[in-house]
Amino acid sequence: MRSVSGLLKNLDYQIINGTVEGEISALVHDSRKVTEECMFVCIKGEKYDGHEHVEEITAKGARVLVAERMVEVPPEVTLVLVADTRYALSLLSAAYFDYPAEKLKVIGVTGTKGKTTTTYMIKGILEHAGYKVGLIGTIETIIGDTHIPSANTTPESYLIQEYFYRMAEEGCSVCVMEVSSQGLMMHRTAGIPFEIGVFTNLAPDHIGPNEHASFEEYAACKGMLFKQCRFGIANGDDAHFDLVLGGHTCSLETIGFSKKADYRASGAELIGRPGYLGVRYHISGKLNMDVEIDVPGTFSVYNSLAAVAVCEHFNVSEEDLKEALRVVKTRGRIEMIRVSEDFILMIDYAHNAMSLESLLLTLKEYQPRRLVCVFGCGGNRSRLRRYEMGEVSGRLADLTVITSDNPRYEEPQDIIDDIKTGMAKTDGAYVEISDRKEAIRYVIEHGEKGDVIVLAGKGHEDYQEIKGKKYPMDERELIRQVLQELSEI
Repeated sequence: MRSVSGLLKNLDYQIINGTVEGEISALVHDSRKVTEECMFVCIKGEKYDGHEHVEEITAKGARVLVAERMVEVPPEVTLVLVADTRYALSLLSAAYFDYPAEKLKVIGVTGTKGKTTTTYMIKGILEHAGYKVGLIGTIETIIGDTHIPSANTTPESYLIQEYFYRMAEEGCSVCVMEVSSQGLMMHRTAGIPFEIGVFTNLAPDHIGPNEHASFEEYAACKGMLFKQCRFGIANGDDAHFDLVLGGHTCSLETIGFSKKADYRASGAELIGRPGYLGVRYHISGKLNMDVEIDVPGTFSVYNSLAAVAVCEHFNVSEEDLKEALRVVKTRGRIEMIRVSEDFILMIDYAHNAMSLESLLLTLKEYQPRRLVCVFGCGGNRSRLRRYEMGEVSGRLADLTVITSDNPRYEEPQDIIDDIKTGMAKTDGAYVEISDRKEAIRYVIEHGEKGDVIVLAGKGHEDYQEIKGKKYPMDERELIRQVLQELSEI
């Protein structure tokens, strides 16, 4: 049980009906979870608005209703009016779980690209140094030995606070989390006392209906994190640095190749050998050390620099930094799978034109004999994405294998045909193999010495969605099956 007045103490509110005396049994924002004597927060979503179902909610036993507009409630139900119920839910959730974030050092990572890799790098380094670290992100939430698959990069505020509570109970002293622009805009992170905020980079993305109205709004939402953290660590080389960091209220450190950066990278050198792609570089400024990371590309320098700068605030030793960076992995993000001494095979989540182009350009820097790209596109999504991805792969890859990726309610061949429309704008070679396992078999069987082969689009996903049903399908398992079957021939 929780005191109603205690939960409301950090909110500006108006009592329209009833009293804030007494206690409630639960805090709820999903009408399917209403219980007797609960406090219900009316949220307006894309498809469902709690304000329009007050009669049903109160009939189920809700004792207190929190709304952002006038609604009719029975005389025995307390109605609390607030300016924004999403913001209110964040603060109410923190109070309901007794402010668990105050028991943790919370690190928030925002940016267009690099959030997932950077969070895993930070977690890996801090754990190597002896800290117990929780994680909330695009792939999963990690609490001790528990791994919870994610539905959103940044969950609803109630769930975030529940995760914080569970982390503190589990003995975690740190939580590192991805903070999306949508999460910031929708107040899912409101009231969280971030110890450190990290800005990786900014590029046009998530702009359109049901997302951000403009690039400027997108940047402004990213910038909200730096008015909510004690320390900020930001990519000073990014062209939109001033747009995102303008008006920040935190102490700020910068990373980058610029001589002005507090943590400066120099002498970056790409490393390629059988079964391995990486990069080494030197850090100077607030730290002086050489670094090698088992993740290819210049963008990996930025991600690891950010992780190093964060971990300096936790007094991590140079030895721990170096050792952890050599071995840290992120599932589905340039994840190398050793299958041959002759060529490199990797899995990556690149699932739109921008991310696929960035990935392929990074891999081309290693001058492979051939760059082979296996990908498909999701059904019931923009056809433009298919044209664009086809054009990108046709332009940059030496060979494209067009296959399936979550066809949903569309026919896989129709999606493949759309990708081929984009391919036709280039002179890139391609084959089409609808069955993803067979596409993987093809590239493994035809892999040549010096090739780099990337399976793009699925990344960490372990399913294939067909006709409304998700079927188990993990590319790592498909690779294992193919290798087993080839060994028996």
